[in-house]
Amino acid sequence: MDIDVVEVGPGPLSQEQVVAVARGGARVELSPDALAAIDASRAVIEALADDAQPHYGVSTGFGALATTHIPPERRAQLQRSLVRSHAAGAGPEVEREVVRALMLLRLSTLATGRTGVRRETALAYAAMLSAGLTPVVHEYGSLGCSGDLAPLAHVALALIGEGLVRMPDGVAAPAGEALARAGLAPVELAEKEGLALINGTDGMLGMLVLAAHDLALLLRTADVAAAMSVEALLGTDAAFAAELQALRPHPGQADSAANLRALLVGSPIMDSHRDPAACTRVQDAYSLRCAPQVHGAARDTLAHANATAERELASAVDNPVVTPDGRVESNGNFHGAPIGYVADFLAIAVADVASMSERRTDRFLDRNRSNGLPPFLADDPGVDSGLMIAQYTAAGIVSELKRLALPASVDSIPSSAMQEDHVSMGWAAARKLRRAVAGLRSVVAIELLTAARGLDLRAPLEPGPATAAVRDALRAAGVGRPGPDEPVAPQIAAVTAAVADGAVVAAAEAVTGPLL
Repeated sequence: MDIDVVEVGPGPLSQEQVVAVARGGARVELSPDALAAIDASRAVIEALADDAQPHYGVSTGFGALATTHIPPERRAQLQRSLVRSHAAGAGPEVEREVVRALMLLRLSTLATGRTGVRRETALAYAAMLSAGLTPVVHEYGSLGCSGDLAPLAHVALALIGEGLVRMPDGVAAPAGEALARAGLAPVELAEKEGLALINGTDGMLGMLVLAAHDLALLLRTADVAAAMSVEALLGTDAAFAAELQALRPHPGQADSAANLRALLVGSPIMDSHRDPAACTRVQDAYSLRCAPQVHGAARDTLAHANATAERELASAVDNPVVTPDGRVESNGNFHGAPIGYVADFLAIAVADVASMSERRTDRFLDRNRSNGLPPFLADDPGVDSGLMIAQYTAAGIVSELKRLALPASVDSIPSSAMQEDHVSMGWAAARKLRRAVAGLRSVVAIELLTAARGLDLRAPLEPGPATAAVRDALRAAGVGRPGPDEPVAPQIAAVTAAVADGAVVAAAEAVTGPLL
């Protein structure tokens, strides 16, 4: 269901709402409860601003300069200086969807009433997001503690009318000019607001949510690809029996095996070799037989990551925070370890699922292991090379995914004159997870392309209804039937697009019903 407007209140957003704003361009509105909570916490900050005693983030400097008292007449400049100095990113621009997710999640924390910003500041932030203005944020600048400082600071910089933004059409423009075109005015920040706008784990959380959303579809797609491979390689579905899976009761494994059984129902190819007299093989290779165990473990890893994401979506991350009883307290909730850990864990699972997929692809191309298929699935082996180099591509991606599986969260480098002497690298973990998910999508697409050709080459035997539906959907997407060599890259791209937009799973589910 499409979401046009997301109401942001003091409570948590859903992952679906994050995706709707980040990718779907949904607008945002602050709820009346959020505005009331914002007003209440702002009153606390304004009372402290008039206090002769220094209060961190209100009347002091930041980080290693936290003991420096700032007089009232210089506090607006303090906020501008904080944002300007922290907007120190470098490298390529971060994707629009990541910036929009980051902005939404920072707005959600503002809406909790735990940060002390003014109502007008939160409304201006929401208006910038709804207007489709995307501040230019760079790849490097976050150590994941205190949160995603530089990425958030680049957004805050745009809010005060400085820096660059991308207009809704993607054209870059100075922030002040872009705000004016949208009918918005730059914000003059008051006490505590600079910190509230930049001290959060919103970038890494946004990337985790987007990756988790994509992986939910990708893991079902991997089951579809595995089923097609088992079928076309004349494997057996006996190992997927529910009674065997129940002996090791991991929920993800059970779901994956159930999908494989559903996808292979009614297959003439499978039926052709069920008779022991016609099939002398005792058991299949691990890449076929153990697909539920690997795909299932990845599902369980994703479930753990989703549980962490849900807790983070219910969090108010800032330092200091305004407590419900009106105190302003320093804390360490900006540390990105919980997100960094699960992003790294997911990258490991992604690499393993991709590795198994590539092994199935490779089995098709080796005439010694493909059970009667031509070498490299070529039309005229020797003259034609078939899908030989498609497997090279998959192998190259899998090798990269193994490197991306090296955890970022085990690294730490001190900063801010040793005040911030341990950092999470959660942003880096989430960045590499994004690349890993994209790589898995391509690897699974290559397996689907290969398996579809393998199924065709089993003619006159026909695949089952579900796998046949997927094969036909790939044909409709531009994947040719077996024949003389043609450029393979456009076919890989077409299948990858069908994986990404859900067409592959939709084709299967039109026969099987919803996959797990």
